[in-house]
Amino acid sequence: MSSIKTDICVIGAGSGGLSVAAGAVQMGARVVLIEGHKMGGDCLNYGCVPSKALLAQAKAVKARGQAPAPEDFTAAIAHVNATIKKIEPHDSVERFEGLGVQVIKGWARFTGADRVEVHGTTITARRFVIATGSRALVPPIEGLEDVPYMTNETLFAQTDCPGHLLIIGAGPIGMEMAQAHRRLGARVTVIDAAKALSRDDPEAAAVVLETLRSEGVEIVENAQIERVSGRAGAIEVQVKGGTIFAGTHLLVAVGRTPNLERLDLKSAGIRHDASGIKVDARLRSSNRRVHAIGDVAGQGQFTHLAGYHAGVIIRSMLFGLPAKARHDHIPHVTYTDPELAQIGLTEAAAKRQYGGQLSVLRVGYDQIDRALAEGREDGFCKLMVVKGRPVGVTIVGAQAGEVIAPYALAMANRLKLSAIAGAVIPYPTLAEIGKRAAGAYFSPKLFDNLTVKRVVRLVQKWMP
Repeated sequence: MSSIKTDICVIGAGSGGLSVAAGAVQMGARVVLIEGHKMGGDCLNYGCVPSKALLAQAKAVKARGQAPAPEDFTAAIAHVNATIKKIEPHDSVERFEGLGVQVIKGWARFTGADRVEVHGTTITARRFVIATGSRALVPPIEGLEDVPYMTNETLFAQTDCPGHLLIIGAGPIGMEMAQAHRRLGARVTVIDAAKALSRDDPEAAAVVLETLRSEGVEIVENAQIERVSGRAGAIEVQVKGGTIFAGTHLLVAVGRTPNLERLDLKSAGIRHDASGIKVDARLRSSNRRVHAIGDVAGQGQFTHLAGYHAGVIIRSMLFGLPAKARHDHIPHVTYTDPELAQIGLTEAAAKRQYGGQLSVLRVGYDQIDRALAEGREDGFCKLMVVKGRPVGVTIVGAQAGEVIAPYALAMANRLKLSAIAGAVIPYPTLAEIGKRAAGAYFSPKLFDNLTVKRVVRLVQKWMP
């Protein structure tokens, strides 16, 4: 049995693990990177990249203004594969070995508090980073194991457009894929036991859902699934009350579960539960040699969150700084058309936390000249403010994921709202909506203030 000693051993070559490995090795640390499946992880191969590529193609078909044809779906999947191929070299074994990282392909298993084993090789390290990500959660629905179904890991392998796609789960993944497949020619029915997009601001979610329904997506809410049956091309989903939904294909999109099974965490004294590895504010596990980041840390399932976590632990592991992770400034976006973007607290959560201290400002896309010029006036920006600082922003509308970026900067750096209000935004752009919302907070203080008016009159009377 061979052995390797290193400074940092990273388990998992998804976005978080790759960020740690690249950053640490370029700053002088010895790094071993272990990956049992595909470099780039879920995001590159089965998640963010392919789904957004499919959405882009579906949007182009919709903009064409003609009924989708079978070749549109074939072209869309080809675009998905081509996009992955373009990005693959950046995440490849060759690139990371070129940086000086020792890459080992295989499944890692802890054999002690400071060591793992891969294919008969023992790796001992001063610090470990678990970045194994997550996979699609498959719920215990009667009959599901006997029916052909897809998850995000198999969805993009199809080459023909489904005739009628049934989707279990009306969260972001379910709604994005519902719209993409509908625009590419499939009939689509989405079924959820709760409200669609239930974790988002209800008013904002309603804008998205209205659009999807207008495009022909059937969305069934508050429907408890009792059983699934059928065969390839003829699948039935029965909900409580006896209603049966029939389709040709089935996608399961009810959430994610962390990838922990192969690690033998008990051997390293690492506590965990169904949500992931238990970590402190510095992202350390119960074994202080071991950090966990990204999906597997149980604090959110976003690629950009994993990248942020990577930066936090690099400061800790390489420089000994007591860096801690925050999560109040992490944005998330549902990439439907229109998009739904959120950072910080929703209106309901902010009211619960701050009560009467809270100010809520709302500006519609129909007040923004660029949105009117492009015929994209559906949507709004909702801003939650406490004592002059933003504590939450909800934006639903065209390019909401781009438009929310200034507030990501402001909240990450705990800036006052005046920083947004004072920015000069190019005209005409959709980004003006964020500045307009900030200005709405200050307008009453300036225009409806008797003291301000008296001062202005006094200055005008005596100013030469």
